[in-house]
Amino acid sequence: QVQLVESGGGLVQAGGSLTLSCAASGGTFSSYAVGWFRQAPGKEREFVAAISRSGGSTDYEDSLKGRFTISRDGAKNTVYLQINSLKPEDTAVYYCAGGPDLARLRLRLSTYWGQGTQVTVSS
Repeated sequence: QVQLVESGGGLVQAGGSLTLSCAASGGTFSSYAVGWFRQAPGKEREFVAAISRSGGSTDYEDSLKGRFTISRDGAKNTVYLQINSLKPEDTAVYYCAGGPDLARLRLRLSTYWGQGTQVTVSS
């Protein structure tokens, strides 16, 4: 059974950058598309970005496209989320998830979820 572990979160000033990592253990990401989601206090978990099994296709939330970049490294069994020009409203717990394809990930029909990593952006 695949286990997902997020890392790379922390406290950063507005305008800075972070790269989050989602590492798989007990298996590989080869059979799954992978997505990133985030949840701020008092709000629903929202879709951020997703990448296909091969890495050839990506999907981004329209309002975030341009500052967020998703990528994957098959050799390291890891998916990344690079965030540039961080804003205070980016403060949230960020989760990664594995699913069958991009469309189902956007609909939160995921097979595996990580436990999340906290990103806090100060003004």
